[in-house]
Amino acid sequence: MIKVLPVTPERWDDLEALFGPNGAFSNCWCTYWTWRSSEWERRTPKQRRTELRRQVAGELEPGLLAYIDGQAVGWCAVAPRHRYARLTNPRARTFRSIDERESWVVTCFFVRRDERGKGVAEALLAAVRSFVAKRGGTLVEGYPVDHRDQAAAALYTGTTGMFERTGFAEVARPGGRPLVRLEVRRR
Repeated sequence: MIKVLPVTPERWDDLEALFGPNGAFSNCWCTYWTWRSSEWERRTPKQRRTELRRQVAGELEPGLLAYIDGQAVGWCAVAPRHRYARLTNPRARTFRSIDERESWVVTCFFVRRDERGKGVAEALLAAVRSFVAKRGGTLVEGYPVDHRDQAAAALYTGTTGMFERTGFAEVARPGGRPLVRLEVRRR
């Protein structure tokens, strides 16, 4: 059974163990969306790790962790759009907002290699609705990839099918990439 919980300061060690010495993928530490492109490239892996830890320690709850038998096996980054400089860049064509609505955005998934293909990412995505609603959000967006036949590294934003199965619907294709949305009710 997969259990999904928000990442909190008490769960930092679980997140760090899940990401391993390479910070999930290529020492990203799930900060790719935090800064604009040139700013991200200037950051060292240590600075990226420090930034994610700062977010978690600051109780921003920048995402969700999936657990199986008490071990963290998956991660999903989700936060209000304004927290992601890469998404708020006016020059960003592919990931730009299509209107002025406030939204939360699912930017990234990471699933432990031995747990891939077992529904972990989908369980994380299904938990996003409740997570966002409890924090007062009413709209969740994502920018998945269309094709499942891509390399695992290209699937970090999720697949269109996965988003559709959890209730999201495509609303636009800015820059040719699907933009999917899910309306949520505040709790």
